[in-house]
Amino acid sequence: MERLIFALILFTSLQSFAAGDTALQLQLIKTIPGNYSNFYTDNLQNIYLVAAQNNGVKKLNSNGDSVAVFNNVTRYGRIYLLDVSNPLKILVYYKDFTTVVLLDRFLATRATIDLRKLGITQVKAVALSYDGNIWLYDEGEGKLKKIDENGNVLIASADLRLVFDDALNPEKIIDNSSQLYLYDSQFGWLIFDYYTAFKKRLPFTNWKDVEVNDKKLSGRTDNHFLFATQNDIDYQTMQSNIAVANIQKVKWQSGKLYVLTKDGVHIYQQQR
Repeated sequence: MERLIFALILFTSLQSFAAGDTALQLQLIKTIPGNYSNFYTDNLQNIYLVAAQNNGVKKLNSNGDSVAVFNNVTRYGRIYLLDVSNPLKILVYYKDFTTVVLLDRFLATRATIDLRKLGITQVKAVALSYDGNIWLYDEGEGKLKKIDENGNVLIASADLRLVFDDALNPEKIIDNSSQLYLYDSQFGWLIFDYYTAFKKRLPFTNWKDVEVNDKKLSGRTDNHFLFATQNDIDYQTMQSNIAVANIQKVKWQSGKLYVLTKDGVHIYQQQR
C-alpha cells in the first residue's frame, strides 16, 4: 500500500510538471530536533535516527515514541548504512570492518557476518534482498553477490568489469519490484534481474539520495528533486518551496518527505 501511495503521488507530481508547474509545494508538519548523522524510514513509518555523537540508533514509531535503541557502537566503528526495507529484519553495515549486523524489530542482534572471513574485503553497497538474504557488490572481484546469514554465496554475477568499460563503484543497491537496481553516480542506474543478469542502463548521473518505488526512480541534486521511470530516456527536474542549501539527506516515504539538516529531521507533506 505504501508503494502504491508513493507511486500515485509521484505520478501526480510529474503530471503537474508536464502542465508547467515546476515546483513541489511542501508543508512542514513535524520536526524531530537533534544532532543526527543519518536517518532511515520503513514502510510502517518508523524512523531510525543515527546519533552523530555516539553512533547509536534510536527507533521511533509513527507517533514519534521511542520504541527501541541499538547502542552496540564501539566494536565495529561507525555505522556506514542501514537497510530498513524489512521492519522485522534490520541490516547494519560497518564499512571500516566489512561487517554486517542483522537486528530484529527490537534492534537486538540476531546475526553478525564478517565479510572478510568470506574473502570479501572491499564493499560499499549492501542491501537486504526480498527473501531475507543479503545483496552486496564485491569490488575486489567486480561481482554482484547474494549471500545468506551464514555467509554462503547463493548467487554471483559475472565479473562486471568485463561488461562495462570502466570499473563500477556503486553506492547503493535497491531490491524493488522483482528487480535489482545499482546506482553509480558516474554510470547512473544499472538494472539487473534476480539472477544478476544485466538488463538496462539509465545514464542519469550525479544523483543523491536515490530511491526506487514500484519502478519509479527518484533522487536529487543540490537544487532540485529528480524523478524518472525505467522506461524514460530523460528525467524530470522539479524545484520545491523549501530551502535546500543546508539539506544533508532527503527520503520520500508514504507520501511524506523527510529532510535531514544540522538541526534535526523535518517532515513535510506535499500540498496539492
